[in-house]
Amino acid sequence: MNGHPVQQPRPDLLVLRALKLGDLLVAVPALHALRRAYPEHRLRYAAQGWLTEALQLVGGFELLPTHGLDEPIALEPGTVDVAVNLHGSGPESQERIEELKARHTISHISERRDGPPWQPDLHERERWTTLLQWHGIEADPLDFRLNRPAVPAAIPDATVIHVGAAYGSRLWPVDRFAFVASKLAASGHSVLFTGSAAERERALVVCRRAGLAETAVVAGQLTLSQFAAAVADARLVISADTGAAHLASAYGIPSVVLFGPAPPEIWGPPPGPHVVLTKAAVRRGDTFAADPDPAILGVATQEVLEAVRGLGLL
Repeated sequence: MNGHPVQQPRPDLLVLRALKLGDLLVAVPALHALRRAYPEHRLRYAAQGWLTEALQLVGGFELLPTHGLDEPIALEPGTVDVAVNLHGSGPESQERIEELKARHTISHISERRDGPPWQPDLHERERWTTLLQWHGIEADPLDFRLNRPAVPAAIPDATVIHVGAAYGSRLWPVDRFAFVASKLAASGHSVLFTGSAAERERALVVCRRAGLAETAVVAGQLTLSQFAAAVADARLVISADTGAAHLASAYGIPSVVLFGPAPPEIWGPPPGPHVVLTKAAVRRGDTFAADPDPAILGVATQEVLEAVRGLGLL
């Protein structure tokens, strides 16, 4: 015996939100609140592994690779102290949380748990902070800022045009992106086209039609940290309702956000230098549709340019 006290392992807190980048970013206020409320816990976030670098920008959480709700969370039942369902309120996510057999569970009301009722019209940032507040945890929906990436931006002060989206329902036509890009480049903007590897060809088409050098296309070439750095140091961001738009909000970068199937009242940016464009009257609302929602097709190029002008950037 050497007389030294045995260090006890920290209790585990597990957050389930096995979704995409934008979903992580609107949950940031809730994650910040949990970090403050449980400073002695080991904090884990169950989501797809490619979000690791983005989660580092939140601070304090480790990513537990979890691909959707198809399989149980990779933790032994009974080892989690606090389980938090930030994924949803349906039976699938509730079942995954229940399987953990945590000492304490934070979720919306269900057959097995007490909690607040699900309110479909709440903004996503407010939805999850309201959940925590019901469970006695102080949370501010406007606490959405991220840490700055450790890597520098390849081109500081660029105008980031993010031409892709996870689903066809959010795709603004390439010719319109190209028209806007050409006008902004002619007025002195340093245009940068971002996107995933799968979106690179689309970005190249937009770039060519805009008459710009293909070196402006970095889609498929940036890590998630580098992408965040490009947005954090941008002059302007133009994007559909995607992770790029949420990053612009997190860093206070002026943005023009084009909304298709999702209502901005639930997914839109917080107060700040952000302009939302959509045609709500014709919204179809099918997130998973292969073709663009009429609400985003209703946005004209001149509206985007006028929005940029209104931000004092044209």
